[in-house]
Formats: sequence, C-alpha cells, structure tokens
Amino acid sequence: MNPPRDLSLGARADDGESNTEVNLRSPANSPDDMKRAAVQKRIEQYFYQLVDGCGNSKCSNEHCASSRGQPLSHNEAAAKALALCKAQAQLCYQASLTTTKQAKTTHSKNVDGSDEASTSHASPPEVNTVSSATATPKISKGASTSNLTPQAGSDISVMETPRNEGASTSDQTPVVGILPPEVIGAPVKKTRAESQVGKQPDHLSEKKLIDVINSCKSENNFSPLVRLIGEVFSSWKALNKSFLKRAFKTDTPDKEETDFERQLSEKEQERMIDEKEKDEDETMASGFLSSTSGKLMVDVEAVQRVFKALEDLEEERVTNALLNAIIALSQTIVVDVRWIPQFQSNPRFLNVFVIIMENSSLQSPEFLEVAYPSFCKAIGRLPLSAQATLARVWSKFPATNLRKKLESLQQLITFKVLTENFGTSSSRMVNEDESITSATKCMKIIFYASLLGGTVDQSRSSNTQEEEDRDIMEFLGAVGNDKDKKIPKEDPLSKELSISVLDSTTPLIPFEEFYNETLSEQVEMGEDFARYKKDGLGQSGQFSFLHYPFVLTAAAKNMGLYYDNRVRMYNERRLTVLNSLVQGEQFNPYLRLKVRRNHVIDDALVRLEMIAMENAADLKKQLYVEFEGEQGVDEGGVSKEFFQLVIEDIFNPDIGMFTFHEATGLYWFNPTSFEVDRQFTLIGIVLGLAIYNNIILDIQFPMVVYRKLMGKKGVLSDLAQVEPVLSNSLKYLLECEENVEDVFMMNFVISYKDVFGNTITHTLMENGENTPVTNANRQDFVDKYVDFTLNKSPEKQFKAFKRGFDMVTDESPLKIWFRPEEVELLVCGSRHFDFDALEEATEYDGGYTKESTIIKYFWEIVHKMDDDQKKKLLMFTTGSDRVPVGGLAKLRLIIAKNGADSDRLPTSHTCFNVLLLPEYDSKEKLEERLLKAITHAKGFGML
Repeated sequence: MNPPRDLSLGARADDGESNTEVNLRSPANSPDDMKRAAVQKRIEQYFYQLVDGCGNSKCSNEHCASSRGQPLSHNEAAAKALALCKAQAQLCYQASLTTTKQAKTTHSKNVDGSDEASTSHASPPEVNTVSSATATPKISKGASTSNLTPQAGSDISVMETPRNEGASTSDQTPVVGILPPEVIGAPVKKTRAESQVGKQPDHLSEKKLIDVINSCKSENNFSPLVRLIGEVFSSWKALNKSFLKRAFKTDTPDKEETDFERQLSEKEQERMIDEKEKDEDETMASGFLSSTSGKLMVDVEAVQRVFKALEDLEEERVTNALLNAIIALSQTIVVDVRWIPQFQSNPRFLNVFVIIMENSSLQSPEFLEVAYPSFCKAIGRLPLSAQATLARVWSKFPATNLRKKLESLQQLITFKVLTENFGTSSSRMVNEDESITSATKCMKIIFYASLLGGTVDQSRSSNTQEEEDRDIMEFLGAVGNDKDKKIPKEDPLSKELSISVLDSTTPLIPFEEFYNETLSEQVEMGEDFARYKKDGLGQSGQFSFLHYPFVLTAAAKNMGLYYDNRVRMYNERRLTVLNSLVQGEQFNPYLRLKVRRNHVIDDALVRLEMIAMENAADLKKQLYVEFEGEQGVDEGGVSKEFFQLVIEDIFNPDIGMFTFHEATGLYWFNPTSFEVDRQFTLIGIVLGLAIYNNIILDIQFPMVVYRKLMGKKGVLSDLAQVEPVLSNSLKYLLECEENVEDVFMMNFVISYKDVFGNTITHTLMENGENTPVTNANRQDFVDKYVDFTLNKSPEKQFKAFKRGFDMVTDESPLKIWFRPEEVELLVCGSRHFDFDALEEATEYDGGYTKESTIIKYFWEIVHKMDDDQKKKLLMFTTGSDRVPVGGLAKLRLIIAKNGADSDRLPTSHTCFNVLLLPEYDSKEKLEERLLKAITHAKGFGML
C-alpha cells in the first residue's frame, strides 16, 4: 500500500514536481504518453461523431449521427466509441475537426520569472489510420494514477482503463465516461462556451458558471456546460474550493490586509486557498486547529442562484450530468471520509456537503432514486466531529433553509417506505433499507442544527445525579448499595455538541415537524427494540430507529417503552424465581397491593413504603392490585381504577399537598404543606408506576413539573402556567420603558401566603430590603423571583417527589427518548376526543358487524353525547377516561354480543376493552340502558 498523500485542498505534487501540476491532461512527455493521448483523442472523436455527427447532411458514414438522423444516447455512444476505435472504423474528418479542442497550454518559468506558453500542435488526423499498437489505452509501470477523478458529466457508463502491475493507486477512482477533449492536441477552433471552460477547472465560481450557461444558451450547445458540471461536481476537492464567500479577508502579496466586497477572481481564490491550507495544515500538525467553530466559507446565496439557473434551463442533458456527478461524487466521498483525516479535523472539507444540500432538485424523482440516497450515505459516514461541525454550520442558516432540507429528507424517507416492499408480505424491514437509514442519520444533523440555532437554556437542576442517588439510598436506609445501574447512554452527537433536547426551549424547526408518521407506522417496534438493546453503544452495526427518537411519533416510542418495561418486569420475575429456588426466599413475582376502597391512599402508600424499604427493585415488578371484598381479577382494568382513586385522594384540597389554580386548572406543590417528605416520595412512586405499567392518569400538572423531572430548572416562560398574574407582571416590569424605581417602588423582598392565608415575606438577596429594583438590576430581580417561586420555594417537596419517580424510572430510556411534552402525553394521554377515529378502529365479535342495526344505533347515540358522558363511556369500557397516546384510534375497543333483547345493563371487561352489549330491540331502550350503566359504574364483580 502506498503511503497516504497530502489530500488537503490545493495540495501540490511531490517535491520533485513542485512547479508542475500532475494532471491526466498534461502534455505527453514519453512515447507511451503520446500513444495514450492519441488513443484518447481518437475515442473522443468517435464519441462526438456518434452523438453530434459531422454536420454533413449527406454523410454516408453509418457510424455518424448525421447519416442516421437519430443520435445515440451517451451511454450507447460511450460503449460504441471504444469498439469503433479498436476496429479502426471510418471517422469523419469534419467531425474530428469540430469536436476536438486546442492543445493544453503549459507554462514554464523563465530565468527572469516571466511565463512562457508552449502549445503542442498536431496535424489533422488521417481517416481510418489508427495503429493497432495503440488501440487499447495503457498505463506504463510506475505511472501515477493519483489524479484520476470521476467524470460524470456525460451521463455514460464507467469505462475502466487497464493498468500494468505496479501502477500507483493511492487516490484512484473510477473514470466515468469518455475523457474530455482537453487531452487532444489538434489545433482546432473552439466555441465561445468551450473557450470559457478552458482547461479542467479545479473549482467554480458563480460568475464563471453563469457565463458558461449564457454562452451555451446563445450557441444552443450545452456540451461544454455538461462537461464542466461533470468535472467539478463529481470532485469533492473541486467543490471544496468552489463558491467561496464574496466578503473574504486575506493578505495581499504585499502583506496588506484587504477586504474584498466583490467576487474574487479565480487566481485570487486559488492563491488564498493554497495559502490558507498551508497555514491550517501547519496548525493541524501542531494540534491547535479547532473544528468546533462552524465557520462558513461557502457563499450559500451564490450556490442557490447557481442551482436555480441550472434548473431554469430545463435541459435534460444538464440535469443528467448533475445527477451522475452527484452519484460519482458520493461513491468517492463515502470511502474518503473514513480514511482522510482532514474530514475530521478541517471544517473546510465540509464545503462539499453544504453546497450539494442546497440543490433544490434533490426532491425531484430523478434524484430520489439513487443520487440523493447515495449522498445521504456519505453524510452518514462522516466522523462524529465532522457531523458536529456540519451541525454548527447549518445552525447559522435561517429556519426556512433548514426546513427545506428537512422536507427533502422527509420526502426521501416517505418515498422509500411507500415504494419498497416492507411489512407482512415481506421479511424485509425498514431498518435494513440503507436509503432510509442514511436519510435518518442525515436528519439527525439537521435536528441538532435546529437545536443550536434556536433558543437554548442550559440551566440544570442544582442536584447532581450522584446527589440524587444518595438521597434515594438515605430514604431506603441503605448504605453502600453497589448495584450497577444500567442507565441508557447519551447520544454521542449530543455529547459532542454539549446540548440536549431538554436544553432547547424554542428550536428553529418545531419538534413535531421531525416526526415521520409513515415511517413510525411501518417500524416493527419489537424488532427495533431488540436491535436497540443489542446495540447499547451504537457499535454493533444494527440500525435502530430508537437511537433516533426525534423521527418517531410519541405513540411509536411509547410502544418501545412498553417493550422496555415488559423486559424489565420479566427480568425481575426471573430473579425472584431464581432467589426462591437458591436462597429459599418467598416466591412473589408481582408487586401486589391489596387495598380497601374507602382507604385506598392510606393502604397503598403504607404498602409502597414497606416495599421500597425492603427491596426497591420490587417496584419494577408487574403491578397487581386487589380491592378487599371484591372479586375482580387484575388483568389491567383493576389497576386503572386503583390509580384513578389514588389521584382523586392525593389532589383533594383538604389534604393540602397541592394547591389548585382556578385560572389555569392546574395543580402546584404547596410549599407550606404539613405533609412529610415521605408522602411526596410515595406520590412520585405512584406517578412512576403509572408510566411503568402503561396506565394513563387524570392528573393536571403544569409543564414545568415534567421539565423539572427531566432535570431542568423552572424559568420565566414556565411561570405563566403556575402564576399567570405574576408572570404578566414580571414581563411588564422587564418591558417598562420608564424609570422602574419611580414607577414600581420595589426592593428585593417578596411576599406570599401560606395555607392559612397568613402573609410570609422573603428576602431575595442579602440586604434585599435596602436594595431597590432599578432598570439596571430588574432582570436580576425577575430571575431571583422566578427561581424562588418555581425552584427554591417548593424544593423540599419536589425533591422528595422526584426521588420517588426516579426509583421506578431511573434505568428507563424515558429521559432519552421523550421530551417533557411527550412525557405529559404518556402520563395524561391526549386531550382530543375523536370518537370518529374510535368508531373506525373498533372491532366486533359474537355476531355483531359494522352493519348491524344495534351497532348503528350505538354510534348514533355516542356521537350525540356531551364530553362528560363520553368520558364516562371510556371509563366504563376501558377503566380510564383518558385518551391513549396516539389518539382513540390506538384504543382497541371490542363490542361483543351479549345475548338477545333483555333488561340487563351493558357490561364490560375493562382489562381487555370489551363492551358486552345485549341486542336491544329499540334505539330508545339501548340509550336508556347504556346511560344508566355508564353513570352508575363503580366496583368490580364476577359475571
């Protein structure tokens, strides 16, 4: 293997060739080189003869487009040209003369420093005279192929050039299509567009490309533009140098600093790039170059104008050239990003990704098939540090720009999910489709760019994880518990960027826009969760969408959480069985709670406290509730009613643990409550158990509670749900343009009332009673006021509450997969009662169908009910009046026939969401019986 070359932008050849650019199109310096150049020239002539013809309308050459009238496609012409060259077929002289280009001009330095141009000339080629010795291109032993780069502009198939053993292949990539005419040495007349293209460019500017476009349009010949696109857009090296920002500071030759407020000339760009690369390479070698700045060198607006100009041409050849160039680029770069260190350490090596992602045509069907997925694959292969840098770069883009990128990725994922064969009819899963997984990886960079570019609040709870664990141990009376917790790992990109979803208060793009419902419905969550558990560190090679939770809906993630909880329950049950066999412990595979209906909260909290003190791991067993004196068997329905009764008692105003705000309809912690900390801890356990056992509660907490449970602190934006009047007052204080000290006449002392209505004062800072609130310190006053109200005042109660919650959910991926808004959805369910969706999702049994008369009567009655009656119906049939995550369509309701007409009331199996409905003989009787059943429904019995 050859040693790695210096692949930084603008890198030169070896020292021995420091003044000569090593290029495939360099003039021939040896007999072998001259033979290769001649063959390449002849193949080029055949190609253009097949595509464009010789221009003679009376041409009789069967291998000429002018004689056939119908030119070949580029793919066909490429293959045919090679065959014709080998067969020494007839070649029209005029075609060869019009399609070849002038010889490449080389420059050499004279002693006086002046440039001297030398041009290689050749006489017109003879028709049908190609030496058999040169019919097949060859590369002599030892010849370097380091500069063979993909040429995709001609939209033709790959043609490999044979090479002898010993040829250097340190940077060899496939040559796509026929070599451009620059290799030809014949003195011919160039078109204006060809003259503007000149030699093979190593970068592009907006002005140059627009000039070529205009010239091609005026001459109605787009071949130069096609070749230019193929040469530049298929090379990441060329793109990294292209479309640089117009405003750019650098040193001029006389070392004076100049600010260019114009488009830089090509020579200026080349000089600036080479000098900057040299400096950065030296800096990298010394270890001081940081890739965390996210500095943007690309003129994004210029790139957008260029792609718009190409799109407006509506030329199929141009579109195909760009399409094939991106495919060739992706095939090259997907390998290079892994082995070239500059992609990891040099931010400017990411310019290529910034440029290509500005192409609005990526959403078109032509690009969605191959080109876009291939490029997403290259982005997904970037090193972690490069992905972080790219996220920082994109975070500076406007929200509309990021949204377009997101929409194109969403379209790609949805297109692949709908067009590929996944699901029950095939064993193939979406996790195995590389186009979908690559687009998801690319979307993650957009997701974190949206977080970085939005409003960020990185304030965290004052308690560390170690302190919280110690609090739990103190509560349990245990010391030195060395059980290792299997806490889910933080996302590597989140750690690299030092930001999490919880830090973002207002992202550039709303979180909901990252959901892909089509994908979420197609994912086999059981299999995906198995992959997630196998790939705990993301290194097994098995892709799991649970590592990318932003793309999944809350309903899909809830199913993943269900599997996680069930696996944990089975593990605890297995350990219990093992301990009973080995150590003789009592066999108790469930978390059993036996309570009295009239003393449910006392019995439950006492029993939970005993279990937590004896063995907190028992809290992670499957819950089994039994009401004393009742015959109901808990298959889920009994637990639902148990939690409902507990919540009703806990939030009873007579207990005084929480305060109710009528303006918002929400509960908040009572900082002056007389209840001990253990009571709040046990309430936290109840909330954790509800999530753990997939039970929805009728609980009304402000969003700040869920944010604080996830480790955040309450801020001013959270205060509106807790104290709306106070929130508006503080906002007015901040916005007041008058002299605050004269208008409000306040100091750093606040007051509030306890449960008895007594006024309590609190000083926000030392000597606060003598510190007036002024325009200069009003922000500090507001911050301290909000911090006291939401964090310090209820700290004792909330700390105990969170302790109990974490005792159940500490090893759960809850905080990794879900945002606070989604956690609230898990706890409370959806607030949208869509009974039309419930009707569509309902199944029928026992002889009933959707067309049965009694079923039609039933839904007519239900749709006429008010919201309170609909809640009672849900409570009667499912054991909960809450809408599950994902809406009522996710509720699997079954209506079964329960005999012929009778006076019996409807009954239900709440554990299984089954409604047993007799076949009443009239709609009126059905309505009377149903309303009576749902109104007087408490308790459980055996049918």
